[in-house]
Amino acid sequence: MHELLITWMGWVESWGYWGVILLMAMESSILPVPSEVVVPPAAIMATMEGSDMSFWGVVLAGTIGSYIGSVIMYVMALWMGRPLILKFGKYFFMPPHKVETAERFMQKYSTPGIFFSRFLPVIRHLISIPAGLARVNFAMFSLTTIVGSAMWCAVLAWFGDKVGREHPGILASPEQLVDAVKAESHLIVAGVVLLAALYALMKYLTREKDSAPQS
Repeated sequence: MHELLITWMGWVESWGYWGVILLMAMESSILPVPSEVVVPPAAIMATMEGSDMSFWGVVLAGTIGSYIGSVIMYVMALWMGRPLILKFGKYFFMPPHKVETAERFMQKYSTPGIFFSRFLPVIRHLISIPAGLARVNFAMFSLTTIVGSAMWCAVLAWFGDKVGREHPGILASPEQLVDAVKAESHLIVAGVVLLAALYALMKYLTREKDSAPQS
């Protein structure tokens, strides 16, 4: 993972917004690229003197990438159908139990669930699949995906911007990175707690209901 992080950050540093778009498209598809290691570093780079990127540019690029990846997954599910997704998904980081979890979430919350899922671990990577299988109206799918993704990217970019301004040169200095982690530990802890709570909520909302006792 350490080598992957270095590689991904290199893409953003070399390609700017295009690197953010590519990585966030991967993040919103079946490839395991966490948005938390894409948007904040990009926002930190945007604070550096001479950078061609800006805060809102990073948010926009992240949103565009998220939308592209989500549309790809939506169309793929629409084209392949449920049997093929469940049969071959395990070879592409989509095991049946995760797809079924996303399906239950989609069935319970319908279109608003697409928006809400953008803030939930696991579900946000897969929600486009049940949306495609259910043939959700594409305009509504697009609207909820764009708004939800934009808000999530803005939160991540805000954190990166804050760290970047308070700790210039953090990406180039491991020592400063460690110091920043300590200084911002309260935010990190709060973020971890929030993600844990959201994950627990997701598991609760998508749990399989117990079968009714037979008489």
